Amino acid sequence: MDRPGVYDAVVVGGGIAGLSAALVLGRARRRVLVIDGGTPRNAPADAAFGFTTRDGTTPEHLVALGRAELEPYGVRFLDGVVDGVLVDGSDDRTGVWTVATTDGATAQGRHLILASGLRDVLPEVPGARETWGRGLLQCPYCHGWEVRDQALGVIGCTDASPAQALLLRQWSADVTYFPHLLGPVPEEDARRLRVRGVRVVDGTVREFVPDEAPDGGSPRALVAVRVDDGSADGERVPCIAVFCEPGADAGSPLVSSLGCELRDDGCIVTDRLGRASRERVWAVGNAADPAAHLVTAAGDAYRTAVAVNAVLVREDCATVPDTGGVVGESV
Repeated sequence: MDRPGVYDAVVVGGGIAGLSAALVLGRARRRVLVIDGGTPRNAPADAAFGFTTRDGTTPEHLVALGRAELEPYGVRFLDGVVDGVLVDGSDDRTGVWTVATTDGATAQGRHLILASGLRDVLPEVPGARETWGRGLLQCPYCHGWEVRDQALGVIGCTDASPAQALLLRQWSADVTYFPHLLGPVPEEDARRLRVRGVRVVDGTVREFVPDEAPDGGSPRALVAVRVDDGSADGERVPCIAVFCEPGADAGSPLVSSLGCELRDDGCIVTDRLGRASRERVWAVGNAADPAAHLVTAAGDAYRTAVAVNAVLVREDCATVPDTGGVVGESV
């Protein structure tokens, strides 16, 4: 289909998932535009871990490497935040999406791939936002090695939090579980925590106590957790890192305007190929799965991009008239 100015796919989000999808489609000789707002979910972290050949690479460098790899394939980039979308045509299955950014730029694409990630919903505890990504962490597999053999904690956020504390014990013998707002620990969970050697400190977490910033900047590391024990100051429990299971919110003006179905965890509902509930809309990475790590997000985006290209081929066959000649022959 030769529609001047219309991309085969517009990828919203330029993190690992978005860049992976763009790479596959670019190599398939599709016209691809990546629109990126420059705020990846892992930006607060010092480095990304567990990505083979890139273990310990900073998030910014990973993105730079990904962008450089796309240059030979003609993938275009547009810096901006998409805040709305329109469909050109009465039928979602054949129309063209027009996306608009907050600064007034527009672009058209036959398919949309949402790789815009999500917003982590952190515990409502003073110090959480300030220490997120270095002192307050989510994934032991991503950051457990860096804080191994030190005083660690887990704050109760979901029913899975006791299991997270059991898991974290693999990295340190000094692990404290704070049930926080979850209330008393269920008997079987309490037994497992005892067997695993995890200390339980009851009471509401009052504060994540940050370390003093050595350069006078914003503090990011932790030194302790302060728990409300009925006293004026509360109990101070030493912890250099606390792990939590944050909530997820993949919502945005774009997702709202599309009307995509969302799961209870706030992410976009997709089928196994990444197809959203709206025709010609796909979701990859954390936009569809809050637990997707870098490797998982890249792999899922690869699979989705292959599926998008297959649909584009079918659309091309359905819309290009059959002239009775040989493909590529002049008529």
